[in-house]
Amino acid sequence: MGTITALTAQVKNPERVSVFIDGDFALGLALSVADGLRIGQEITQAELEQLGRREEKHRARERALGLLARRPYSSAEIARNLRRHKVEEEIIKNVIDDLTEAKLIDDDAFAAYWVEQRETFRPRSRLALRQELSQRGISREIAGEALSTVDEADAARRVARKQAGRWRGLPETEWRAKLTRYLMRQGYAYDIVSEVVTEVWLAIQLDEEQ
Repeated sequence: MGTITALTAQVKNPERVSVFIDGDFALGLALSVADGLRIGQEITQAELEQLGRREEKHRARERALGLLARRPYSSAEIARNLRRHKVEEEIIKNVIDDLTEAKLIDDDAFAAYWVEQRETFRPRSRLALRQELSQRGISREIAGEALSTVDEADAARRVARKQAGRWRGLPETEWRAKLTRYLMRQGYAYDIVSEVVTEVWLAIQLDEEQ
């Protein structure tokens, strides 16, 4: 048992306070965690440890919110980041549960966001997108729903048009082979690749004739 003898704002961060017990520094807390403490209050070791865990959760939550302010993140990405900062598993679970309940973490919305961004800026095959989502901890079920709207032929077409100029001037057979291999490496099915390669080749010939 001890007595809180001082609660002082920290010089470097006025949003935090230093707690002194019986004249000695005990721990630093965020204002929200320290809310309710008062000078002269008696406090047990167990209560101090509880405050310490509340502080750890607060810091973990603030870190997660800082990530989410940049872009959407999946729950698995948030968990991996917190683990790298040595946050306990129980606290990680509590933070993710709280932010999920607050709709700040939503794996369904994240998967839809990821696919939309790729479709808009860097088209990918369904296979490549599924692998990317899997790497970010998205389940097959959620990924499947997000990928259901992907027009793979259109994505392959846009990729092919962007890459086609790399081999301009090559004989048709060599040009087709290079673009076919490129698209196949991106995960597109052969039937889609074959159709798109022919379509883009004919479009190039038409442009050159005009």
